[in-house]
Amino acid sequence: MRVAACISLNLPAHCVLYVSHIFLFVFSAEKKPCPLCPEEKFKACYNHKLHRHLQNLHWKISVEFEGYRMCICHLPCRLVKPNLIGDQTFSKMGAHYHCIICSATITRRTDMIGHINRHVNKGETESRFITAPAPKTSQEVLKESDTDVQVLPNYTTPQKTDSYFNPKMKLNRQLIFCALAVLAEERKPIECLDAFGATGIMGLQWAKHLRSSVKVTINDCNENSVTMIRENCHLNKMKVILNAKEDDTDEAIEDGEETIGTIEVTKMDANVIMHLRSFDFIHLDPFGTSVNYLDSAFRNVRNLGIVSLTSTDISSLYAKAQHVALRHYGCNIVRTEYYKELAARIVIAAVARAAARCNKGIEVLLAVALEHFVLVVVRVLRGPSPADDSAKKIKYLIHCQWCEERIFQREGNMVEENPYQQLPCDCYGSMPGKTAVVLGPLWSGALFNTGFLRRMLFEAVQYGLEETQPLLKTLVCEAECTTLKQFSIHSSIDENKQEECGVYIKTPDTSAESYLVHGKRKSNEVIRNTPKRQKCENSAEHPAFYYNIHRHSIKGMNMPKLNKFLSYLSEAGYRVSRTHFDPMGVRTNAPLAQFKTILVKYSTPTYTGGQAEGPVHLTEDLQVGDHVQAAVAGKAGDGEILEDNKSGVTATCWLQTCS
Repeated sequence: MRVAACISLNLPAHCVLYVSHIFLFVFSAEKKPCPLCPEEKFKACYNHKLHRHLQNLHWKISVEFEGYRMCICHLPCRLVKPNLIGDQTFSKMGAHYHCIICSATITRRTDMIGHINRHVNKGETESRFITAPAPKTSQEVLKESDTDVQVLPNYTTPQKTDSYFNPKMKLNRQLIFCALAVLAEERKPIECLDAFGATGIMGLQWAKHLRSSVKVTINDCNENSVTMIRENCHLNKMKVILNAKEDDTDEAIEDGEETIGTIEVTKMDANVIMHLRSFDFIHLDPFGTSVNYLDSAFRNVRNLGIVSLTSTDISSLYAKAQHVALRHYGCNIVRTEYYKELAARIVIAAVARAAARCNKGIEVLLAVALEHFVLVVVRVLRGPSPADDSAKKIKYLIHCQWCEERIFQREGNMVEENPYQQLPCDCYGSMPGKTAVVLGPLWSGALFNTGFLRRMLFEAVQYGLEETQPLLKTLVCEAECTTLKQFSIHSSIDENKQEECGVYIKTPDTSAESYLVHGKRKSNEVIRNTPKRQKCENSAEHPAFYYNIHRHSIKGMNMPKLNKFLSYLSEAGYRVSRTHFDPMGVRTNAPLAQFKTILVKYSTPTYTGGQAEGPVHLTEDLQVGDHVQAAVAGKAGDGEILEDNKSGVTATCWLQTCS
């Protein structure tokens, strides 16, 4: 039998101790039992002792909700699994809380708080024991890129709300919008899908800015999210279509008010809608990994279409949870200096394998790894030949844990006797134990397409996306492996046509002439030379991975400024650029030995720091090195040594002296 108590013992007037149905008041001087504990646990006592018991045991760990406190109950309301001892059965009684909104009994306080918050997020705040109606939760209206969206409370926490909206992902949404705008210039109209709508902010931005160039479908499997998406569509003056039929029941838009565009809103599982329908552009942004939806995405995506996916499981991708990365991606990883690029290549490898299972190949247009997400945008190329070419670019990586040297394994099925010989370094011979690990499988191809990135930058300038332009400029420089000083926005946009994977594609200043005939898309300009696709030139690809300048600095030496160091590498004949993966990262085709040589050569001694650790006998050598000029012509090989023409001291001796 449930027992409840409302006890007023010098407590605030608005606070009520609630447990269940019966309320007792303690005012007399007689001995009273605790209304929340059984007799065998707490015997009847006087008011002062009962008051202390209630405050210390029940009041301190209570859960508050709209002026009411749900205290912990020790009565036999919730029976735990019985224990058999001999011939008798004993039922263990556990402490628990009673929900004031529903009839649930919950054991832990943290679970009770989460249970109440879920009621609040769903708008269920009216208690069965409160006569006055609870006020409705207010919905906040946020604005991003001229698009208004309504959000529920706790909208930044996906576990606490059905309409998740993260303001920190604004840059991610703008990058995806630029990619879609580029595709919309190639052919019109295009059918695009936002498979995980949540609030619908991304699909609303597509339809509001691109208008008739796109046919937007926003999907979500949650009923509350679908309702929120419909309300946000009406808030932005969009006409809503449900399941390809016009929704005449909604009266949110007045009869005399004009609509900007039309959006189709569906309530399905993401895998189901991608199996049933074909799209030109698909974006996947689930909570966590996207690997569960890749097979469905590549099954019906149209030829030369684009698939973009945002992975937010950064704990596994950034090698904090290596067992999760092995489970989701089938990949062995460790924490390295280039861990963000490693994460991007892991995701692309999973994408390439999923596309190859559907007889499709991919061309990576964009790969971005920042603090909160990993974004990958790929173009789909139908046919077994592109699928085979993409599958061949999935390789394993040999990584030296001593010097951070890395190299992709050679192709072939034959077992090598000594895999360490593939590494340019000699750490295996000079260091004890096993020095290298095998990581992967990873994507070994290019991460960027320069022509596509330049057109994305053009669209960002055209639509006034100022926050995205610096990142896109960095990506263009990284794709070309050049510095920002050599960057020019007009170098490729003024051309009439650009080539991507052997397919000529029109630039934004020409009009697209694509049309639909019996459900098949035909365009002479867009799909020219499609039967005879050519491979991208590997010579123009950017170097794989990057070096962190702080990771390879010498103790007791001041490094040169990063921009000056880039110019030193460029003067030595190497391709060099900065990278968006790491603010102190340098992407270059210089070997690691030459990278360290040039870094040490242009570093200056730190006398105070060096003397604090111990005597540094580098004064004479460093004074000579200050007058040394770089004498490197062309590209240096793995074993090339930068020599000092004036002093005759080689850089190898310099490294040995500094170490």
